[in-house]
Amino acid sequence: MTPSPDREAVGTLMRHVLELLDGDVAAVYRDAGLPEYRPRFSPPIRALVAAGPMTIRDLATAVGVTHSAASQTVAQLTRAGLAELSPGTDARQRIVTLTGRARELLPVIEAEWAATAAAMRELDAELPMPSQACCGRWRRRCATARSGSGSRPVYRTLRRPL
Repeated sequence: MTPSPDREAVGTLMRHVLELLDGDVAAVYRDAGLPEYRPRFSPPIRALVAAGPMTIRDLATAVGVTHSAASQTVAQLTRAGLAELSPGTDARQRIVTLTGRARELLPVIEAEWAATAAAMRELDAELPMPSQACCGRWRRRCATARSGSGSRPVYRTLRRPL
């Protein structure tokens, strides 16, 4: 067994980097007296501030996640008292609205968002390619491979049985 992470274990590396980033941001919220606030809450809250109440499907699109991921986050936001759900135009739709508590936290959320963005710009200055551009390329490449329209569908090789 090698003492360092396997260079080909890209998924493990990416999850580890995300865990480190989320852990650091969560610590800021914890230190601010908000131990229940999770970093994953900020994108949906910011989207709801910008566009107002919306369906979970529209929120998923606004944030760039799956409907399932948005639904799970909304459930957590609701349990934390930061969002409320109301019926939509049909029985399957639910409209997400921020609570007063979420609006009270906006100065802290926005300040941490700005600080994180500044830290990422600082890190990006040290990298050969900005992290957002690199992640965007990865996402597009994986989506192309998944759709089967790519010239080199790398993930197809991962789908083969061992």
